[in-house]
Amino acid sequence: MSTLDEPLKKLVGGNSAKALADSLDLHTTGDLLHHYPRRYVERGELTSLDELELDEHVTVMARIEKAEVIPFKGRKGNRLQVVVTDGRGRLTLAFFNQAHRVHELRPGRQGLFAGKVGVFNRVRQLINPDYQLMDEEDPDQAAAFAGRLIPVYPASTKLPSWKVSLAVDTLLGGLDWEALEDPLPDPLRLQRGLLPLADALRQIHRPANHAERVAAQSRLKWDEAYVLQVALARRRAADSAQPAVPRVPVKDGLLDAFDARLPFTLTEGQQTVSAEIFAELATAHPMHRLLQGEVGSGKTLVGLRAMLAVVDTGGQAVMLAPTEVLAQQHHRSIVEMMGDLAEGGMLGGSDLGTKVVLLTGSMGVPARRQAMLDMVTGDAGIVIGTHALIEDKVQFRDLGLVVVDEQHRFGVEQRDALRAKAERPPHLLVMTATPIPRTVAMTVFGDLETSVLDQLPAGRSPIASHVVPALERPNFLARAWERIREETAKGHQAYVVCPRIGDAEDQKKKPSADDERRPPLAVLDLAEELSGGPLSGLRVEVLHGRMQPDAKDDVMRRFTAGEVDVLVATTVIEVGVNVPNATVMVIMDADRFGVSQLHQLRGRVGRGSAPGLCLLVSEMPGGSPARQRLDAVAGTLDGFELSRIDLEQRREGDVLGAAQSGVKSSLRLLSVLEDEDVITEARDEAAHLVADDPDLTDHPALAAALRALVDDDRAEYLEKG
Repeated sequence: MSTLDEPLKKLVGGNSAKALADSLDLHTTGDLLHHYPRRYVERGELTSLDELELDEHVTVMARIEKAEVIPFKGRKGNRLQVVVTDGRGRLTLAFFNQAHRVHELRPGRQGLFAGKVGVFNRVRQLINPDYQLMDEEDPDQAAAFAGRLIPVYPASTKLPSWKVSLAVDTLLGGLDWEALEDPLPDPLRLQRGLLPLADALRQIHRPANHAERVAAQSRLKWDEAYVLQVALARRRAADSAQPAVPRVPVKDGLLDAFDARLPFTLTEGQQTVSAEIFAELATAHPMHRLLQGEVGSGKTLVGLRAMLAVVDTGGQAVMLAPTEVLAQQHHRSIVEMMGDLAEGGMLGGSDLGTKVVLLTGSMGVPARRQAMLDMVTGDAGIVIGTHALIEDKVQFRDLGLVVVDEQHRFGVEQRDALRAKAERPPHLLVMTATPIPRTVAMTVFGDLETSVLDQLPAGRSPIASHVVPALERPNFLARAWERIREETAKGHQAYVVCPRIGDAEDQKKKPSADDERRPPLAVLDLAEELSGGPLSGLRVEVLHGRMQPDAKDDVMRRFTAGEVDVLVATTVIEVGVNVPNATVMVIMDADRFGVSQLHQLRGRVGRGSAPGLCLLVSEMPGGSPARQRLDAVAGTLDGFELSRIDLEQRREGDVLGAAQSGVKSSLRLLSVLEDEDVITEARDEAAHLVADDPDLTDHPALAAALRALVDDDRAEYLEKG
């Protein structure tokens, strides 16, 4: 057992170890050593109180401004109300039936106060917070906090920061530092001037000054980047060693016939990316490629051409879509693009053609049985479907290529189950319509080669975007409905997007007690209001995820055919929906959507020759973070720039596992946006090391660090991914 694997109770005692395990999920010395301070405060420096988030557990340094005991009216008991300040903002501390504390919580004293931020009468407060006073009245405390940075740790309601700090003190004093193995190879560490691991860990927890803190963080960021990139490099090496059926493009086959019928010329980007894909399909090892790009850049066409190339070799290709609406849309558009080439073996079909079949969970038994028969016999060269493709009964004759659309919506197990339906590993093309910053692609998709489409096809029209401040300028909202009428008068169509459906299921969801805003607008309510009001006389229909599949498909078919003027929908239309005649989109309560989501939604208009218009309606005040986010979306059509903004606001989430943003990250110090140089250099170093020592035989400390980072769940993810 390594030093970092020791149970905490051996060094910090049973009670402290239990508290750390129960409250913060920290069990070993390594867990606690890598539980880094969230920030540091200096003696005399106060915390900004006006930026505290509701429901967040915080530790703040502040000065007591006033304290008073307030008896309850009509019943026994009292409330000690303490107001603390940072000189700008104020925060209330409420202690119930603890009037004795008024003697030590006196105005003028300074301390650390920890608790969960709540609100009462629109005033932020901490209820029964833990605290630690630190001024001259307590000489021991004054000495402990004088002249150094005070670490503030991620904490919990039951375990405030300073109790974590005491446990860390005990650990730092009792650890066998000589036995601590360093995962970074010495030549790499020395070449880059990085601290030894023991020094870095001591300095991150107890820096004497900011220079020591920065040096420690620089070293520990390298650990995170390097170990992660070694994991991904080993995965790339394992993938490249697998055998696959080469799919060499065939001349004068289905692909050439399809290309000859295209009514437009491929963009330079589409040609370049297609050449990369065809070259990899022709190799004896499975392709693992990520295709990303701007909304409307033609990723589906590139994916289809790859599928046709595989069909030309006698293989089959499958496209996995996350929703039935998107699967049906892909099937419809691919069949339309291919024409009689999609009718192989059918009366009137081309001799070069193949069948293009759809498989979804809601299909009737006869249609489903025929689709599965076409798949197992090989008559269907191209298959498009949802999770229904993953079922055990589904079989292929010769699966050669898996195209996964909207990668982030699928779990690893689902993708793996589909790939397992081939005798030998099929080629894999992952497509995402959400542009990803380069550094994120290197960490989240580090095992995939990346292709980027950043060029829009000729004939695409620009999209103008504007924020509509509904409360400040109500006439602007009225003007939005007028714009829809003007566009429909020209023969065009419109989308209106709402955050909520508004049906019985929706009503069960109660808003947060801290959310003082009105409930978000709902599709069913707004559609009725618009039909009887500002859009009366227009053909208004609704579309949302809880409609029956046949009903959804019927609405989309009629909207695509121009039989519906205005589609009031949820984000079910976010990706893949292609109606070139739709020119205007109004997004209600736009501040309730993420930046990338807004960019995706906006991409549904401006897909034809007429210019697109996207109106972002919000009741949030100007200058608020929500409005700034909308202003950013309105200010640029650059999806890569918007994805950086989105990531800055949402944080990385767990970049190793399948989890999305908002969950605990395996990266504690490394920022995938701010540390691009470290990530790039670590990737190169990892590739060289894995090429020389793929099993890490000569690097046991690195192998141990890898096991600690890549736990069982993540190991399974990397194996399957």
